[in-house]
Formats: sequence, structure tokens, C-alpha cells
Amino acid sequence: MRRLRSALLLLPPLLLLLLLLLPSPAAPARPGFPARGSRGPGGSPGRRLAPGAGQPGGAGAAGFCKSRPLDLVFIIDSSRSVRPLEFTKVKTFVSRIIDTLDIGPADTRVAVVNYASTVNIEFHLQTHLDKPSLQRAVGQIAPLSTGTMSGLAIQTAMEKAFTVEAGARAPGSHIPKVAIIVTDGRPQDRVNEVAARARAAGIELYAVGVDRADRASLRMMASEPLDEHVFYVETYGVIEKLSSRFQETFCASDPCMLGTHGCQHVCVSDGNGRHHCECSQGYSLNADKKTCSVQDQCALGTHGCQHICVNDRAGSYHCECYEGYSLNQDNKTCSVRDKCALGSHGCQHICVSDGAASYHCDCHTGFTLNEDKKTCSAIQEARSLISTKDACGCEATLAFQNKAVSYLQRLNTKIDDILEKLQANEYGQIHQ
Repeated sequence: MRRLRSALLLLPPLLLLLLLLLPSPAAPARPGFPARGSRGPGGSPGRRLAPGAGQPGGAGAAGFCKSRPLDLVFIIDSSRSVRPLEFTKVKTFVSRIIDTLDIGPADTRVAVVNYASTVNIEFHLQTHLDKPSLQRAVGQIAPLSTGTMSGLAIQTAMEKAFTVEAGARAPGSHIPKVAIIVTDGRPQDRVNEVAARARAAGIELYAVGVDRADRASLRMMASEPLDEHVFYVETYGVIEKLSSRFQETFCASDPCMLGTHGCQHVCVSDGNGRHHCECSQGYSLNADKKTCSVQDQCALGTHGCQHICVNDRAGSYHCECYEGYSLNQDNKTCSVRDKCALGSHGCQHICVSDGAASYHCDCHTGFTLNEDKKTCSAIQEARSLISTKDACGCEATLAFQNKAVSYLQRLNTKIDDILEKLQANEYGQIHQ
């Protein structure tokens, strides 16, 4: 340090000033950890990019990488062949993978199954739902020593770790069930049969072999395609390098998972980073292929209403019927309403249905329908009214007739007088 200070004092003042002004080089980031100073909005930890991010075709080329929600179980071999320092490397490998995941009740949940000749579930999927406590729990795992019962370990994971009671999500949630088995030996039981049952139960198996691991057994345990589910490293010293491979595997690179899709309602992944937007029922996709508008179901003509379609809010509708009809139980078709049965006809005596929701009124025997076509009157009363009217009418006619006869009589008398005078006058002229 003294020599360094002496050397600095011998430098020209201008060169010394330039050295002081130059920024210090940033410390390289540890594998699997974000570079120092990588923070998101508001000081929150920045999301890590997947390997190859920012490069064409890289897993994170479309943007930040967010891990898919998983029910993830590590099945780690701690038999006698795994030395204490090597077992520490395995725990570091597990911690590095956990560090690349989004841990939480709605994100990835992690359990660890430790095995040798016996099997021990170190903690269940529901035990640690935050990353710090999960990392601490991994660091406290101790090796079990003898034996390599890989088949028993997988069976225990399938029957006790991947259960709803142990914290696994129900099948309807569509959360993948993933197991990563790490071993350096040859299984001492029939691992191929157990692994086949686990795969049939929907568990995706990754097999990581180290050093003396039997590669044929790794292939029997892993899911298809094998080149994506089987890994091998020469020593535990380099197993940490595989953490970046799993980070890329569990990276959600499609916009629907990342939340960058811009769809107003529903985002549907098409694979290979492609997606399209859809709308909820009662809505239609706008020309921008992102937003949605309420559908006019009645205008579309797909409503199925027999008579009348009425639009409601939020793209829904209901059916109604014309006057005189009622809606059937299917809420689509209509039936003729029997006005007579409804009692709203207004007929005094009898209502007679004519079909098509029409009707007419009728009267009981001895009655006749009045001019209002609703009420009824007894026939005898009607005749009495007619007789009275007729009597009045005859009396008036008779009086008129008497007047006319009297007038005609007086007129005839006058005509007779005139005729007599004319005859007398004519007779007098003849005799002169």
C-alpha cells in the first residue's frame, strides 16, 4: 500500500486527476444473482432477465422474465457417497434455482424430499411461502448417509408431497407439478416403475446426475423429451452452472404470463411467445385487437327470441312476447295467452276464446248481448222496451195520420166547391 501511495505521488498532477475522476469498475454479478444496483420501480428488486435476454432468439428477448407458477419438489440424494462438501454444493444448487423463481402462495411453492436408504420430507409446499425463509430451510438440511432408494423417494414425493393437504394446488388450477431429482449413484430399487406412475399422475420429472450417476437410470426417471429433462455434470463443483438452465426452463417468456399483452379482457398464449386477445361473453373484440365492446346481441340475430329481443347492460339480453302471449319456461319462445282464463276479458256472462289471444262475449240463455258487447240484458225486458217504444211510435204516427186525413178532407171539400162553380158557369153560358 505504501509503494502504491508513493507511485501515485510520482504521477503528473493531470494524470492523477484523471485517475480520480474515472468511475470504479462494477463488481461482476455472481451467477444466478442480479448485478448490484439492479432495482425495479420504487426501489423494488429488479426482475432478472433469462439467459440470452436482449439477444435475438433469447428466452428474454421479448422483455423481462417472470417464472411460471409451479408446485416444485426437489428430491436430493444424500447417501454416503455424497461427501459433506458435495452435499453443500447440492444445497447451493437448490438455493440458486429458488433464487430465480417468484416464490409465494400464488406463485411457485417449493418442497424438499431428502433421501438415502430412508426418505425424509424436509418441508412441504405450504411450509415456506416466502424466499428468505425458504432459503434458510434449505441451508439447514442435513445428509442421511447410507443407501440410494430413488424409487422410494419419488413414490414418497408423489403420495405425500404433491397432495393438496401438503400445499399442492388442485388439478383445476392448472399449476404444473415438477420434480427435480439429484443423484450421484445407481438406484437400489425399481425406480423405472415408480417414475412411470409419477409421470402418469401428471408430475414432470427432471433428472440431474453427478459423477458416478447411472445415466440409464436418469433416462428411466425423466420425462420426455429426454434431452430437455436429463442433465449430467462431472462433479458437484460445477452443478451450480445448471441453475441457469432451469431458470431458462421455468421462465415465462410469453406476454400473457408477463402481463405485457395489453388485452382488456383475456390473453390467450399461442406458443413461441405469440398471443392473441379475446373478450368475455357478451363482448366483441374491437379493430385494435386489444379492447372489447359490448355486443348488441339483439342486432346480431343470435338471441333466439321468438318474438322480441331486449338488450340489457353488459352485452346481455332477455326475450319478451307480443301482447296476448306469455313467455315459456325456456325464456325464448312464446305461447298464446288465454284471455278468458286470465279473467281480464270484462264479459258479464260468458267469455269465448277465439285463438291468437282474441275472444268475444256471450250471454246465458234468456239474455241478449248489449251494444257494448260486454254486458247482457234479459230478453223479456228487451221486448218490453221495444213494445213501449213501438207504442209511442204508433201514437205519434196515428196523430200524424189524423192530421193528414183532416187536411185532405178539407182540401177535397174546397176542390168540390170549385168544381161546382165551374159547372154552374159552364151551364149558364150554354143556355144563353
